[in-house]
Amino acid sequence: GLPAGNVVSGVASGHGSGPVFVFPGQGAQSARMAAGLVGRASVFDARLAECQRALAPFLDVDLVSVLTGDDESWLERVEVVQPVLWAVGIALAAVWEHAGVSPQAVVGHSQGEIGAACVAGILSLEDAAKTVALRSRALAVLRGTGAMASVDLSADAVTERLHAFPGVGVAAVNGPATVVVSGPPQPVADLVDACQAEGIRARLIPVDYASHSPSVQDVAERLRADLADVAPQPGRVRLVSTLTGDWVEPGSMTADYWYDNLRQTVQFDAAVRVAVAAGHTTFVEISPHPVLTMPVTAILDDVGVTGHTLGSLRRGDDDPT
Repeated sequence: GLPAGNVVSGVASGHGSGPVFVFPGQGAQSARMAAGLVGRASVFDARLAECQRALAPFLDVDLVSVLTGDDESWLERVEVVQPVLWAVGIALAAVWEHAGVSPQAVVGHSQGEIGAACVAGILSLEDAAKTVALRSRALAVLRGTGAMASVDLSADAVTERLHAFPGVGVAAVNGPATVVVSGPPQPVADLVDACQAEGIRARLIPVDYASHSPSVQDVAERLRADLADVAPQPGRVRLVSTLTGDWVEPGSMTADYWYDNLRQTVQFDAAVRVAVAAGHTTFVEISPHPVLTMPVTAILDDVGVTGHTLGSLRRGDDDPT
C-alpha cells in the first residue's frame, strides 16, 4: 500500500547488473604487452610488484623486464607465459577498480579463473600465485604431447565430426559457434584441415600440449600434491565457474578444483549465459589484448540481450589513456 503518486522503479533481481570482469586464459600474450603502463600507471606498477613478490618463491622472473624487454624467448615457455599473464590481469583489474569500475561478478576462462578467483577475494594473492606458477610448471611436462585448435562451429557440430579424429575432444565451448578442441597433434591437425576444406574457419593454437584433455591426467597427482594447502576464502565478489557453468561455492576452489579446471571442458558459454540471466550485461575483459569480447558479444546476441563488451588494452595500444 503505497500512497498514490509514488513511483517505485528498479531491477527486481537479487543480483543487480554491475559489470562482470572477464579473465581469459592463454592467447592474449605478446612481446611488450602492457609495456605502455609500466612506469606510467602507479596503481599498475604497485600491484605488479605485489604479484612479483607472490610469484618469487616459485618463479625467478622479473615481470617488468619481461614486459618491457626485447627478449621474446619467454613466449615459448608456458611456465612463464601463464604467471606473467596472471600478473598482468591482476594489475589491470586494480587499474579498473582505481578508476571506479569494480566487478559485481567475475568469470575466468581456463587459467583465467585463477585471476578471477583472486580478484574476487576467493584466493589470496599468494595462493593464486602458487596455483598459476605450479600448474603451468606441471603443464610444461606435457609439452610436445598434444595440440589445440579453434573451430568456428557449434559444440554439437564439432562433436558430430570427432568420431573421425581419434583422441580429439572439446576443450572449451566459448560461444554459440566457437569451440576449442584438443588432443594428439596429428588428429587435431587433420580436423583443422578437414574443416578448412569445408570452408569452416579453423586454426591451430600455438601450444604443444593438450589442456582440457585426458593427457592432463598424467600430472594429476603432482598437481593435487603441489596445491594441497591452497585455502579458498568466502570472497567479496561472486564468481560464475567455467568448470561447472554455474555460480561457484567458494569453498570448493581447492586443489581438486584447480586440477579439474585444467582437465575438464571450459564451459565459458554457459557461464556467461548464467551471468546474463542474473542481470549482468556489461562485460570488461581484463587482458592485454581482447580475446573473449567477440564470443561474449555473440552470446549476448544469441540470448537477445543488449549489452556492452569492453577490452582493457590492445597490442600496440596500451597506454594509460
